[in-house]
Amino acid sequence: MASGRSSSPAPRPGGRGRDGIFLKEQAGPAQRCRPVRSLPDVCPKEPTGEGRVLFNGPSVVSEHDCWTVFSSKVNLPAALNDPRLAKRESDFFTKTWGLDFTETEVMPSFCLPVLTREDFSPYLQEMSPRERIHERCKTICPNKDDVDAVSSISSNHDKSRAELEQVPKMFMRPDFALDDPTTFNAVLPWSHFHGAGGKSSRDGASSKLLQEKLSHYLDVVEVSIARQISLRSDAFFHAMSSQHELQDRLGETQHAVAVLRGRMAAMDRVMCQGPLRALGAALTRNNLVKLHGKLKLMAAVQQTQPTVQLLLHTAEFVGALELIGTTKEVLQQELQGVTSFRHLGSQLCELEKLIDKMMVEDFSMYARSDLNRNLREEPLVLEKERLESLVFGLLRQKKLDLLDIYSHETIGAAKNIVTQCVSGSVELIEEIDTDVVTKLPDQMRLMTFPQWFELLKLVFQNFLLFLQRVKATLTVIRKVVLEVLDSNQRTRVLAEAGSGSGGSGAQGQGPPQGQQAPQGPPVLQGEAELAYLTHEGLFISDALNEAQQRQQGGPVVQDQNQDQDPVLEPRIQQGSEPEIQETSGTRETGFMSGETMMPSDSELNRVLTNIQDLLHTASDVSHDRCVKVLTARAKDGSLERLSSAEFVSLSQAVDGFVRDTEELVGRRSVSLRGALQSQANRFVQRFHEERKNKLSLLLDNERWKQAEVPAEFQDLVDSIADGRITLPDRKNPGPDEKRPAEYLLVNGQRYAVVGTVLLLIRIFLEYCQCVNDIPSITTDMLTRLADLLKHFNSRSCQLVLGAGALQVVGLKTITTKNLALASRCLQLVVNYIPVIRTHFETKLQPKQFSVLRHFDHITKDYNDHIAEISAKLVAIMDSLFEKNLSKYEVKAPMPSLCFRNVCKQMAKMHEAISDLLPEEQTQMLFLRINSSFKLHLKRQLARLGVVNDGGPQNGLVVVDVAFYTENLQVLRSLERLDLNMNEIWDTKR
Repeated sequence: MASGRSSSPAPRPGGRGRDGIFLKEQAGPAQRCRPVRSLPDVCPKEPTGEGRVLFNGPSVVSEHDCWTVFSSKVNLPAALNDPRLAKRESDFFTKTWGLDFTETEVMPSFCLPVLTREDFSPYLQEMSPRERIHERCKTICPNKDDVDAVSSISSNHDKSRAELEQVPKMFMRPDFALDDPTTFNAVLPWSHFHGAGGKSSRDGASSKLLQEKLSHYLDVVEVSIARQISLRSDAFFHAMSSQHELQDRLGETQHAVAVLRGRMAAMDRVMCQGPLRALGAALTRNNLVKLHGKLKLMAAVQQTQPTVQLLLHTAEFVGALELIGTTKEVLQQELQGVTSFRHLGSQLCELEKLIDKMMVEDFSMYARSDLNRNLREEPLVLEKERLESLVFGLLRQKKLDLLDIYSHETIGAAKNIVTQCVSGSVELIEEIDTDVVTKLPDQMRLMTFPQWFELLKLVFQNFLLFLQRVKATLTVIRKVVLEVLDSNQRTRVLAEAGSGSGGSGAQGQGPPQGQQAPQGPPVLQGEAELAYLTHEGLFISDALNEAQQRQQGGPVVQDQNQDQDPVLEPRIQQGSEPEIQETSGTRETGFMSGETMMPSDSELNRVLTNIQDLLHTASDVSHDRCVKVLTARAKDGSLERLSSAEFVSLSQAVDGFVRDTEELVGRRSVSLRGALQSQANRFVQRFHEERKNKLSLLLDNERWKQAEVPAEFQDLVDSIADGRITLPDRKNPGPDEKRPAEYLLVNGQRYAVVGTVLLLIRIFLEYCQCVNDIPSITTDMLTRLADLLKHFNSRSCQLVLGAGALQVVGLKTITTKNLALASRCLQLVVNYIPVIRTHFETKLQPKQFSVLRHFDHITKDYNDHIAEISAKLVAIMDSLFEKNLSKYEVKAPMPSLCFRNVCKQMAKMHEAISDLLPEEQTQMLFLRINSSFKLHLKRQLARLGVVNDGGPQNGLVVVDVAFYTENLQVLRSLERLDLNMNEIWDTKR
């Protein structure tokens, strides 16, 4: 490793250049053009005694020569074998630049071409044949010296190996030690020397033989060692000669270094010491200037606490926080380590915490006084400037929980609003003794509905005013937050612009010495921190304004005795009083100076979101308090007992309040609407039960006789036909009032109805009216109305078809007129089911259309019921035919008594239903009755054996049939009825 310690050339006395630098002797002029020589071999193969001279090397004094390998001071193995590293590192740059040094990709040089394998193709093509010939020659004709050397070494190695094999293996063992008794006895067997009888000549010969054997082993080993040394003698002598040459070169190098040090000392004495003293003096002056600035900073910082106390007495929290923040920044950056200020930082922190508590308490007091004052007082925002100052101060301290404080005060104010409204309303009611009834819910339950409803509307009005005030206050807070956010962004842009201009200006030269620096540096540059501090009674805002005037070229009052310094030092005249007033300029100053104090953009955006959420929360709280008023009234079930008009008015008032709050805050609160929906469900249940019970009572008292139709119901039906599915206003009876009609006219058709059906029409119009007034209960009303219609259908079936009216009402029998009247009433209801369905469909959402299937089921049930009534009428006549025709005999006189009875019963049937059912239904019913008559007559004739043969019996039957046909066609609406009496004869015979 000797070649790596120092590769600098060692001077020799043989050659001295013109510059006093020792040069190597050159072999010839041809070598002078070579700029770089490889290092001399410190271990030459053939040592010589001639002194070696140095080659041309780089100058150790000149600074303008290029770096070469001779300039290397540390060899590569020494750099790689760093003992400080725990393990071998692949990069030796970490030795100088630390373990954190990271390799970066080196940009390729644009001056060097990119070499590829194709660039070496001509050379490879030229050298490939020669290489193959050379390799073939080496294989065929090996070097003679190498062959002799190899054969000699092999023979000597074999000979040495054979001789060494004579030595016992015991002596070659690594653990061979004579102090081991076993080993010692094996080497020197004493049993051969000491026999039982003492010494003998044989023992002496044995010991001599052992000595000769050991000597022989020693000679063999020494000869082997000598042979090995002789084989490596050239290398030993080579190393020794290299060591002597290295010592010679070290001596020459030592002499050259001594000469170089002398010259450098002369250069230092002549050229360096004077300029260094000048530089030291300039540095000392700069240090004194900095010390002077530090002392002025200390003087300004010393005035911080009195100024903060003065600002706090006037509630100028923002100015005090700015002053504390700037002072702390100066203490940490400019005055760090000053012993006299070692406690000032902690004192300022405690003072800042005290200001935080004061601001929080002041903001809480402000919110409480603002929210609890009279809601009809002006202005909406109380002391706007104070609110802005408090919000800015809290934001500067990152007290982002100010909205939580305001939210807590909002909840308390909402409770007070309800309490004040109830107390004020109760005082006006003499019937309520507040000394006996102390609880507000109990007092509200003692009110009549009109009194309570007026109270509820008053609560709604107050909460709307309350939300307007909250929104106005939050708008001011939002404006301050937006100003801070905008100021942060502008400050960031100015900082980026300042860093860019500072970098470009650093490349130029400064102003000449003794001249004032050009004005126009940014206010926040370098040591200009004095702009934020007080000095000789100057406040932060005044100092910064003066600095801005200096930057803009405006007049600035300066001390005449002050020297011109590069440090920006705003001053005011002695004796001027500080002016404690926060203006828009000082607020902008506060934004700039408190850049690091202000919340981040993400935090400010989160505050903006929380402001909107707080407005929504205030709306929700207002709705919750209104729900308390609503539930307190509904606790005893009084809201369920309201009339339809009262509940509709309540629902409209709640919907109006919900709509107004939604327009005010931008979001719909659901608590009050949910409470109203719950009450609406109870109201719907009670509403439905009342009408269902009323309908049941009407049905149980219905005698199923045709009722007269008052003009009121005819007008009701006419309004439905005109598309007005509502209850008309009740008219006072006058002298010209229409008389009741016999029939109900619906779309040109006459309906004979009972009184219950007329009231049923009014009832389902009440359902439709409730849906119009309260759309939220549409689905509940629909299911209840479907249940009501089903109840009417099933109960009427029980009373008429099931003959329940006989026991309930006391009817003697269910006549055909009762059946026909019931059928016509059902038809009237079926006529209005599509109208009801269409009305409810307009009130439902598309996803709720599935509930309309109830009307389809009801229509089917009603039609089935109508068909059953028709079948019942046919069955009545069928039993009568069977009874009369079973006694029929074909004999004179004609017409027979049987046919006369049948015609008489048919006339009674027609007389009962012709005025109730329309003509088409009467004809269809009598066609079915006629079919039944023909069937029974045909069976009786077949039983009597009468056939259509033109005989006497056939003639008698024809006479009776003609009598039947004549009497039937005489009836009204049956004149053109085709009876087809030929079907009575059995065609099979």
